[in-house]
Amino acid sequence: MYPPNFEYYVPSTVEEAVGLLDQHQGDAKILAGGQSLIAMMKLRLAQPAILVDINRIPNLAYVREDDKFLRIGATTRTAELSRSTIVQARYPILSDAGREIADPIVRNRGTVGGNVSHGDPGNDLPACLLAMGAEFEIHGPKGIRTLPARGFYQDTFVTSVATNEMMTEIRVPRPGAGTGSAYSKMERKVGDFATVGVGARVVVDSSGKILNAGIGLTNVGPTAIYATAASDFLAGKTDSDAVLAQAAVLARDASAPSPDNRGPVDFKKDMVRIWTRRTLRKALDRAKGGK
Repeated sequence: MYPPNFEYYVPSTVEEAVGLLDQHQGDAKILAGGQSLIAMMKLRLAQPAILVDINRIPNLAYVREDDKFLRIGATTRTAELSRSTIVQARYPILSDAGREIADPIVRNRGTVGGNVSHGDPGNDLPACLLAMGAEFEIHGPKGIRTLPARGFYQDTFVTSVATNEMMTEIRVPRPGAGTGSAYSKMERKVGDFATVGVGARVVVDSSGKILNAGIGLTNVGPTAIYATAASDFLAGKTDSDAVLAQAAVLARDASAPSPDNRGPVDFKKDMVRIWTRRTLRKALDRAKGGK
């Protein structure tokens, strides 16, 4: 099906893009990679009157690290994120997730900013950014504000970004010594949305004790979920199968899946438990120097 008619704008600056969003508030949508938006438009699930294509705005595609953050520009392609040597070496949770997203065509066209700001509970990166304690730079007509990932996702396809604002940068805190992270995904077939996805970050001291942790869940609720109780439980614990099993149960209890053709509720919740335990083990192994 063809999408309905729309007007098409190609701004050359962030300020121009924000001005268009503000002028056409509620009727305009940002077009970046288009891998979700165009599909929704073809199905008439989204019918924006205005498309604001931000691909020609310079300096919005980058992956770089400073002394505080890994900084990812909003129009950075998912494939670029996965290929980054910095990401592979120090933020493996993001390279794990990047390789799991859809197929090579989508990864080469889809953007990190689009994946993160779309608000689809089935997208892989939001759970990872929740686990990592990320924050987002948002530009609007009144200037720039920074929003934490936790609390950013309000409902399915609903985030804290206003209709006249746009995300320009994703910031992931630079990991210290003893940090490990991982993302794992259960899917029906390669390239599918997750039945269950789990992102985990752990920090351990020299004795192997867990200092703090973060766990994010994909596609088991109306939004990406930060498993607060499970994350908090791990702080101060010694790595053991029993500890990981209990954290996995708490993550399961934080999930709120709906039944669909990927499985009934009880099945999905039990998969949260199983995949949380596996992902925590992978993150802990990395924190202790394993690959």
